[in-house]
Amino acid sequence: MTSEQVADRTAGAAEVRDGSGQDASEGYQRGLGNRQIQMIAIGGAIGTGLFLGAGTAIHKAGPSLILAYAIAGLVIFFIMRALGELLMYRPVSGSFSDYAREFLGPFWGYVTGWTYWLFWVVTGITEVTAAAKYVQFWNPHIPQWASALVFTVILYFANLISVKLFGELEFWFSMVKVTAIIGMILVGIGVITLGFSKAGDTASFSQLWSHHGFMPNGIGSTLMTLQIVMFAFLAVELVGVTAGEATDPKKTLPKAINTVPWRIAVFYLGALIIILAVVPWTEFMPGVSPFVAAFAKIGLPFGAGIVNFVVLTAALSSCNSGMYSTGRMLRDLSLNGQGPKFLAQLSPKGLPIRGTTVSAVLMLVGVWINYQWPGKAFDYVVSFATISGMWAWIVILLCQLRFRRKADRGELPQSEFKAPGAPWTSLFALAFIGMVIVLMGIDKDARISLYCAPVWGAIMAGSYFVLKARNPQAFARKDYSAPEVQEAA
Repeated sequence: MTSEQVADRTAGAAEVRDGSGQDASEGYQRGLGNRQIQMIAIGGAIGTGLFLGAGTAIHKAGPSLILAYAIAGLVIFFIMRALGELLMYRPVSGSFSDYAREFLGPFWGYVTGWTYWLFWVVTGITEVTAAAKYVQFWNPHIPQWASALVFTVILYFANLISVKLFGELEFWFSMVKVTAIIGMILVGIGVITLGFSKAGDTASFSQLWSHHGFMPNGIGSTLMTLQIVMFAFLAVELVGVTAGEATDPKKTLPKAINTVPWRIAVFYLGALIIILAVVPWTEFMPGVSPFVAAFAKIGLPFGAGIVNFVVLTAALSSCNSGMYSTGRMLRDLSLNGQGPKFLAQLSPKGLPIRGTTVSAVLMLVGVWINYQWPGKAFDYVVSFATISGMWAWIVILLCQLRFRRKADRGELPQSEFKAPGAPWTSLFALAFIGMVIVLMGIDKDARISLYCAPVWGAIMAGSYFVLKARNPQAFARKDYSAPEVQEAA
């Protein structure tokens, strides 16, 4: 493609897009402002993996868990910058599913869309189930199914009222998590520097290396925690799904993505450094929240209750995100002929009402199944969340590499938000994810996640060939340089 053709393509695309670069026919309303996008980006990187899962990881790796989070955080930044480059090229709600369709082929777009949808359905089931259990902390007589039903219904209707309400819920859910972490850091600094509370006599940054060193169980144990660390970062890519409904994606999305380094530095590294300086790593036990342990050591009253409230909001935030993203993914698949046609309908307020409804019903059914048969079969399904979440990251990186090659050859316009160091940073991130998957295969407790992948892959491949035989046009490779294709995207 010549430079003149690239210019013609860009000009033609502008005719079917509004001023921010979104496909004008996509139908969504721009109800997510800068304040909401920023907090969605922050909240997406902070979940129960930090508040609860970090206790197990500290027990395994000791203070070296900080290093694991730092390296994984750098990889997450590379992934998000790769996503940012794609978003500035073509900001659509289909996000990485649509990019997979364009740069990798129809099959990969099909697999990515359905995989990411299932990821959020399964995540929503586990999170709303967890939220119901957290409620029983205060009142064990409330049936788990009742809380799960109430939470699901509330979040479902919130997502049907307006995208702005979804953004507001995420804003305040994220605010609770951010406030809790900052509060813990400030209190911990006070204990370390001023020596107040019963932890003041022993609290010191020397705790990071004084108990058998910074890496007490060896590098192998540190590497084995990477799967836990990466799980904690799942959903950070959700900001990409908001591209079609951000008020000014060209401005808000780069700003949100560029905050990834300091978010990880403060909320993960900062919090872990302070907690491990207050509480020796040897006192942490698997299954115990490091925040609960820190509050108990400091002697703050109601510490367990505070953390329970925070993890409750984290679970509800994840379920709310699941409601949001599943509806958009199903509509994207429907518009491209790779999902049921009736799911493409939008409400008068520009919301994918049918896709959201189908996903919410499945979440409720999943909660009931989990309640009735909480055995190994359901554990296999839940474990799929980890590997499917990383699949989205792999697709983002592969699409960015393909886009960059085409842009460098002059076949596509250059992105306004180039990923620094690419393609090497993207290749490094891919290699890192590959290493984590290998480590998951070595760990008998995490290996279960990999068992689900070939089963799901076989289902996707089989359904793809069946649907392609029925409707070949829906799975034909499209020319995204044609304006009429962009109108349908």
